[in-house]
Amino acid sequence: MKTQDRQTIWVEAVSYEDLAVNTGKTIRYQGEEVALFKMKSGKLTAIQNRCPHKEGVLAEGIVCDEHVFCPMHDRKIHLPSGLVQAPDTGCVQTYSTKVHEGTVFIGF
Repeated sequence: MKTQDRQTIWVEAVSYEDLAVNTGKTIRYQGEEVALFKMKSGKLTAIQNRCPHKEGVLAEGIVCDEHVFCPMHDRKIHLPSGLVQAPDTGCVQTYSTKVHEGTVFIGF
């Protein structure tokens, strides 16, 4: 199901209850690939699923606090901002999320 909110298209992704804590889930929509995470606090974050370094799949990375570590070369990416942490550089796109009646939506 898709709904439109101003410029954002909200795409149904998954049931909130089906998301494991601190484990990424890959969501695909029209050629875009997003890594969706449910944090320990219950908050959701969604980022571009490929590391800017060597395109490692971030949904397969290890989550610690508000960061995910790329499974290929251990780049540390801040989930809320998408910024790669120093001394490395780069960033990934972030996506808005919302939950409606137990279903997670991602904003494109």
